[in-house]
Amino acid sequence: MTNRINLAKKAPKVYRAMIALDAAAGEGIDENLAELVRIRASQLNHCAYCINMHTADARKKGETEARIYLLSAWQEAGDIYTEKEQAALLLTEAITVMSSHEYVSDEVYAQAAKHFEEEELAQLIALIFTINSWNRIAVSTRMAPDVH
Repeated sequence: MTNRINLAKKAPKVYRAMIALDAAAGEGIDENLAELVRIRASQLNHCAYCINMHTADARKKGETEARIYLLSAWQEAGDIYTEKEQAALLLTEAITVMSSHEYVSDEVYAQAAKHFEEEELAQLIALIFTINSWNRIAVSTRMAPDVH
């Protein structure tokens, strides 16, 4: 797999805007929760670059190996994730995998709203659509993870 176009060099205004959006979207969200959301969205989008980066970031922030490893099967992992984290992961999956047959249902939204104040929920939604944008940038340009 080889890299394609370098968006940062060829569309620098867009890239800088994404960095600013990413910083704004993460405000007010617990850092560990944010990394779980970023990893889960990246798993769903098959974004190796972002999975690698956010897994490393999660470890640096103190996330456990078990919680990182089990993230792809979080619904089967029992109470390893808090109810708030589960609500965030459910919302992440609903927003990430939208299609003509799947959408963010009222039930999924209500579950998230039960655990997040409105401002925090707005930030969470922004965090989710931002990591999805980063995933699409990395996958479409074939950004390779640095695993050495």
